Amino acid sequence: MKGIVTKSTGSWYDVKDETGTVTRCRIRGKFRIKGIKTTNPVAVGDWVDFHLEQGKDTGVITDIYPRMNYLLRRSTNLSKKYHILAANIDQVFVTTTVIQPVTTTIFTDRILVTAEAYNIPAVILLNKVDLLDTEDLQEQKENFKDIYSKAGYKVVELSAETGYNIDKLKALMKDKVSMFAGHSGTGKSSLIKAVEPGLDIKIGDISKVHRQGKHTTTFAQMYDLSFGGHIIDTPGIRGFGVVDMKPEELDSYFPEIFKYKTECKFNNCRHINEPGCAVKPAVQTGKIPLSRYKSYLQLLDELENDLGPYR
Repeated sequence: MKGIVTKSTGSWYDVKDETGTVTRCRIRGKFRIKGIKTTNPVAVGDWVDFHLEQGKDTGVITDIYPRMNYLLRRSTNLSKKYHILAANIDQVFVTTTVIQPVTTTIFTDRILVTAEAYNIPAVILLNKVDLLDTEDLQEQKENFKDIYSKAGYKVVELSAETGYNIDKLKALMKDKVSMFAGHSGTGKSSLIKAVEPGLDIKIGDISKVHRQGKHTTTFAQMYDLSFGGHIIDTPGIRGFGVVDMKPEELDSYFPEIFKYKTECKFNNCRHINEPGCAVKPAVQTGKIPLSRYKSYLQLLDELENDLGPYR
């Protein structure tokens, strides 16, 4: 039988077949010894073949169909491996916040670079705008929007609390497989509940000690949307390392840097101190935001030295 993986808890997977029936499945051991450097050979969003175990209501996954794309992150415990967050995604929503918690640009850039590398369209959701009640916070919001608008990304202001622009989010999600990714506490689960109130998704509080979100989603899960389409909720991520890409590819995954790299004197320009570089002048004149350039340099260092973000 053919089905799609809708939930992954590490050892077991929920697989929904073409009739809508969900079967709890495990995988054959051979998937674990294929030499694939992943902590999870099967991911939510994967299409698979499976069969029922004799005399049981559980199944065994026997084959995985080729993936259209996938989004991954470096495993925090096994730095040489990576973890596939989800597969066969039409778009990824990068959830961010100006406060409670503060979303760093480097973290946002890690997700965007990975999405670019695997040809997944990305939209930035700026949640909790109802909390931006001072001129300073409003200025921070506009600066954040300016950074990513210059890179060509759509930035949508939202409030899961008040419902502001939730209709715009629903329109973007209709009839597509969408994934939410972002820091814990940025309101992924709250936004999903605002879009589809009937879903049974836990919503966590912000830690008063670290002003970060508490993890409420401990595994990835796909949900059906009543207005058409599917949504994949993922665990909140505190570290996100780019993996499985070459250092010389990195500048192609920053759209605003890619725009100027063709004007560099040397094809292998790293945009650090090479003569005739067209990228650094664009940074100095503000055409490329400084924060994005700093993210590029940090990620380049990680890739060249095989480092993760957990230093």
